[in-house]
Amino acid sequence: MATKISKPVSASQVVMTELVLPSHTNALGSVFGGTIMSWIDIAAAIAAQRHSNKEVVTASIDRLDFVAPVYKGWVVNLHASVNFVSKTSMEVGVRVDAENPKTGETFHTASAYTTFVALGSNGKPTEIPGLLLETEDEKRRYEEAQVRRAGRLKNRNKPTT
Repeated sequence: MATKISKPVSASQVVMTELVLPSHTNALGSVFGGTIMSWIDIAAAIAAQRHSNKEVVTASIDRLDFVAPVYKGWVVNLHASVNFVSKTSMEVGVRVDAENPKTGETFHTASAYTTFVALGSNGKPTEIPGLLLETEDEKRRYEEAQVRRAGRLKNRNKPTT
């Protein structure tokens, strides 16, 4: 039996930068939450594709916290990293920081946990590489992601109200 290949977290990490334009903002001059959500989904999908070397689809975003507003003209930096993998799916964490270019200050503005499923050429879920954990931080994130996954699986078939 062949050994499942594992890839290091660092092989799929993503840093994505966006500039907040007027079309991204609401009447208050701050970015729409949906725009941030879209950027999170893109950054996470890139990390998932890099890890799996497959096409991927978003299965869930089970936690998204907006911490601080982001304003027109600011720079948004998204950091995406695969935290956990199972047979065909993976959790990708995304941290969003904003930078005020006039002051140089940076602010943590949002964090999210996303789940992606890798698809084979038949469009069905397909097996993905394992995750090689090299740092204590990666090990901690993996363990925390296992707990979140257990919660997702527990609640998967519960009816919503």
